[in-house]
Amino acid sequence: MVKAEQVHKSFGRLEVLKGVDLEVRPREVMCVIGPSGSGKSTFLRCVNHLEKIDAGRLWVNGHLVGYREKGGRLHELRDREVSAQRREIGMVFQRFNLFPHMTALENIMEAPCAVKRQPKAQVRERAMELLDRVGLADKAQGYPAQLSGGQQQRVAIARALAMEPALMLFDEPTSALDPELVGDVLGVMKQLALDGMTMVVVTHEIGFAREVGDSLVFMDDGAVVEKGLPREVLANPKHPRTRDFLSKVL
Repeated sequence: MVKAEQVHKSFGRLEVLKGVDLEVRPREVMCVIGPSGSGKSTFLRCVNHLEKIDAGRLWVNGHLVGYREKGGRLHELRDREVSAQRREIGMVFQRFNLFPHMTALENIMEAPCAVKRQPKAQVRERAMELLDRVGLADKAQGYPAQLSGGQQQRVAIARALAMEPALMLFDEPTSALDPELVGDVLGVMKQLALDGMTMVVVTHEIGFAREVGDSLVFMDDGAVVEKGLPREVLANPKHPRTRDFLSKVL
């Protein structure tokens, strides 16, 4: 579902990604951990071309992300073509990024109506199903300011799912939440995993990675340091840098 080959990304003189190689299989839940500034969030943003890579290749569902290859050279896609690719990729951010002037229901309906031009009645029915799925059917008419952080994040997940993506990216989705609200969001994500959604989750929630993840990646200084089964990496990390990091967070 996702294949990264020698992905590099710099911001000015700062090299943030230094040759990342990763593969995510269909239905796999890959959890990515590591210290702040290690390139985790930047890698996610590259997967859906919110950031353009400087070198390497990225594929999602068999398609090069953001480019087409011709004669061994990459040619950037038009904005319209990039937008079409992004429809297959749902992304949930640290901050919920809901439209403040729209209700929860309207936030979920916006993209399918505006981008996919789907019939409003059909979209509304699907949006209510998604709100029920994330446990917020009774909040359909609530505005973001009337919802808790955890509720807003669950609406954001429902909004991403409304586009029926093949892949879901989560960028530290619980880091902005009060501790007592984290469980509700993780519960929704666990159910998505059980339903077979392919997911890449940048997270500090080690328990979630251990319980739900199919693979665990430790990144540091722009590179993948270690990858393996979550329980094996957490219980017996092979790389000294991984051991050092886990000794501080476990």
